[in-house]
Amino acid sequence: MKIPYGESNFKKIITQGFLYIDKTKYIETLEQRGSYNILLRPRRFGKTLFLSTLRHYYDILCRDDFEAFFGHLNIGHNPTPLKNSYRILSFDFSGIETGSQKSIRQGFSSKVEYSLRQFLVRYGYNRENVLSIEADNGAAAMMNRFFTLIGETSVYLLIDEYDHFANALLGEDLELFITIVGKGGFVRAFYEVIKTATMEGIIDRLFITGVTSITLDSMTSGFNIGDNITFHRDFNQVTGFTAQETGEMIQPFVDACGLNKQEVMNTLGRWYNGYRFSSRADKKIFNPDMVLYFLRHFDTGECRWPEQMLDDNIASDYGKIMRLFGIGDRESNFAALEELLVNGEIIGLHKGKLDLDIHKPFERDDFISLLLYMGFITISGTVLSQLRYVIPNYVIEKLYYGYFGTEIERRAQIRVEKHTLENAVAELALHNNINPLLKEIRKVLTLFSNRDFMRMDEKHIKTLILTLLYQSEVYFIRSEAEVNNRYPDILLLERQPIEVRYQFLFELKFSKKKDGEKGMEKKRAEGVKQIRGYQELDDIKRLPKLQSYLLLTDGTEIEAVAVA
Repeated sequence: MKIPYGESNFKKIITQGFLYIDKTKYIETLEQRGSYNILLRPRRFGKTLFLSTLRHYYDILCRDDFEAFFGHLNIGHNPTPLKNSYRILSFDFSGIETGSQKSIRQGFSSKVEYSLRQFLVRYGYNRENVLSIEADNGAAAMMNRFFTLIGETSVYLLIDEYDHFANALLGEDLELFITIVGKGGFVRAFYEVIKTATMEGIIDRLFITGVTSITLDSMTSGFNIGDNITFHRDFNQVTGFTAQETGEMIQPFVDACGLNKQEVMNTLGRWYNGYRFSSRADKKIFNPDMVLYFLRHFDTGECRWPEQMLDDNIASDYGKIMRLFGIGDRESNFAALEELLVNGEIIGLHKGKLDLDIHKPFERDDFISLLLYMGFITISGTVLSQLRYVIPNYVIEKLYYGYFGTEIERRAQIRVEKHTLENAVAELALHNNINPLLKEIRKVLTLFSNRDFMRMDEKHIKTLILTLLYQSEVYFIRSEAEVNNRYPDILLLERQPIEVRYQFLFELKFSKKKDGEKGMEKKRAEGVKQIRGYQELDDIKRLPKLQSYLLLTDGTEIEAVAVA
């Protein structure tokens, strides 16, 4: 099986024998939906491949290849009337340098010039027409010149990563973002020309992909024709993999290595599954890049799991996009993140429009809606007119705790040494020695007890401990995981291919200093009793090499009580 990790060219995947998950049934759904559609999904979620699929399906020059490309796929058995009936104009706005307004303008114009010239060459226009497209004239002027050249030609316009450069800019310079995207800006001018072309019938259909709606929302008056299908139930699974699709992909690995398929699916589900893009959708979606990363790095020769379950490319991409956390009131955003980590969920009103204005506050619900677009939270249900959001999976949770650790270091003006924590976790994993970890926890608690930006109660202290534990790659960490209808505070579980000598169950109890020794003893008794109850659960009994500790703290000091 050839794994198409990093591949997004439909033709290459189909003709060179790569694994392809058939999403072509959505072509008909999309065609019936309307002419101008916008689909927003988190980074590396299969948008570019779907766009490439559309290109090859609708391009008049691919007419003779239709059977080879689509004959074995869903849409090949049920083609639509519009197949192979357009000339395709496509733009990709990723990779634009955002160092200055000049570099952004030049990068944007160069992307436009390249695509327009490619179109003219591909569809047989003469050399003079090709050379008449010059970047020096600016994107809007080039578009006007282009539409004059092609006349009444029927065009399907595809725009990929429409907001890539804008998202990068948002985290650095909000005023510059508004300057280039807002009224009078060259980006808005570009889209105003496109809007005019749709009104004149030159652009018959349009499909745009990106991550967030901020750029489109900020230039609404210049471009308000698109139908945002991002959170529509019918398109919940248009990108990404369902559980069934993922199960079919791992079957060869399961067979080759004699693995327990359900256990593999459970593990992949915890790491990569959990996305839901409509409150009315009944299925969750796996991140496709993450699943393909796992398949590519699984060693079938030794039946060995990847050393890292988190793709460095994903971590890098999400690290960059986390700059958007600084939009608006940083304190309010931090409070929302803290609430999400401490409570495991957050409730808010979904904002359909995220229009940025330096004179208008970017409020809590705006920030929560932005997190939804970026894939940092996902929909888990409704509460009257509001939505309930949760962290979709372990990958995003791990990224959150990494960011949260960096943020609290900045706020408390402390530095947590990752190698020291890694050594402390190693002592725990290899020798059941909890003292080095307690030392690191105690150090942070002492510093935090004199700060006022974070409460010191049981839930918040647990969040601090988890933040420290997530700095290590050794364990798969589960916080308040459901175990036979009970919820232990923290489980540190062995994860392949790392072998540890001990797994752990931690129960945390917090006693206020004012309650004195009597309060501490009461909490000690409660904690020990809870742990003994957990130890009787079937799923806990099945965990090999398990050690149980009660972590008892007053917010400054912490001790560990082993419960055999």
